[in-house]
Amino acid sequence: METKPVHFKNISREESYGYDRKTLDYIRNAAAHGLYEIRGMGAKRKLPNFDDLVFLGASMSRYPLEGYREKCITKTLLGTRFAKKPIELEIPITIAGMSFGSLSANVKEALGRAATEVGTSTTTGDGGMTPEERQSSKTLIYQCLPSRYGFNPDDVRRADAIEVVIGQGAKPGGGGMLLGQKVSARVAGMRTLPEGIDQRSACRHPDWTGPDDLAIKIQELREITDWEKPIYVKVGATRTFNDVKLAVHSGADVIVVDGMQGGTAATQTCFIEHVGIPTLAAVRQAVNALEDLDMKGKVQLVVSGGVRTGADVAKALAMGADAVAIGQGVLIALGCNGETYFQNGAHHSAEADYNALGCASGYCHHCHTGKCPVGITTQDAILEQRLNPAVAANHLKNYLKTLNMELTTIARACGKQNVHHLEPEDLVALTIEAAAMAGVPLAGTNWIPGKGF
Repeated sequence: METKPVHFKNISREESYGYDRKTLDYIRNAAAHGLYEIRGMGAKRKLPNFDDLVFLGASMSRYPLEGYREKCITKTLLGTRFAKKPIELEIPITIAGMSFGSLSANVKEALGRAATEVGTSTTTGDGGMTPEERQSSKTLIYQCLPSRYGFNPDDVRRADAIEVVIGQGAKPGGGGMLLGQKVSARVAGMRTLPEGIDQRSACRHPDWTGPDDLAIKIQELREITDWEKPIYVKVGATRTFNDVKLAVHSGADVIVVDGMQGGTAATQTCFIEHVGIPTLAAVRQAVNALEDLDMKGKVQLVVSGGVRTGADVAKALAMGADAVAIGQGVLIALGCNGETYFQNGAHHSAEADYNALGCASGYCHHCHTGKCPVGITTQDAILEQRLNPAVAANHLKNYLKTLNMELTTIARACGKQNVHHLEPEDLVALTIEAAAMAGVPLAGTNWIPGKGF
């Protein structure tokens, strides 16, 4: 007698955890094309983040400050170690490096306008300095990347600080990408590249192989700027404790640590999702390294990668950062992934353009294509006009002001007259993973995982 298999209704269409629809789609695409995926934005997987921490507001054991009647200072100094002219900011929220090439010239101008209005800094990114961003930015940080595209000593002198980029959080150990459709005549001219050809940056600087050589490079940058400009060193978060120590020994004034939630204009998806460590873990390692060297407060720490809200800023500062840098949140404030764009005095739907890319507003990660429906990550002469620098700058200004108000609201609630007085003691974690990474107690206990009871 033949035995027929029994199919239980509740499992006949059950998805495999290891081979879910997303994994099946990845394998089939790889089999069909023999290519990996390239995309923009940041990690999409769920990672421990600042949402896993909460503040212990003041009540009896500590008194809160009274609303807006009692001042809460937000002034921030960066680069006090060696530079003759440290960076002075009104708020501890800065704009991260995003290149002309990945972004349009209109966007670079908007970033500078907004940063100037709220009293903070913006950063050039790869590919050199544009006149638009220098003219609109009161405080501009000039990046020195492995590619050296557009690197100009005269522009270094015109900047207010220099950021030596060792790596990015979205792709530590990997170089940058700018696909040919975004290499316009102007971009090609600034980068000394052939127009319309894919560009891949080096993953390491061509003229050094380690921290001893970095020290020489920092010395060279100090000499050509007469020791005026602070020197930042930016690392993608991986072996953060040792990397921060080496950067300090090399002579950095400021360390920038970029966690794996940081975004990018284009890189391999396998980098974005599987290389690096979460920002939450990186902050604690960076602070521990500075404290181990007795350099906390002497060398400033800037944290980036997934900072979205004023609460995120407050938590980063409480963990020991001196400031934060924001990229993806800034682009969204400008209109990234928005349903409409504003042009010729009216709002227009962008959904048809999203559909042409195979996505919809709110889900777009096609920064690498140069076909941005709202005119942000493009070099297309028509699309870039969809972003008006004045309108976009106003939106970004409002976003940055909101973050700062949220930051000071939380600081006052914790009884602080200065946002830089927030401390780890003000925080507890909601998960064991976050408690272990951040080095703060699990809520309702005195237990920090890995440190005993």
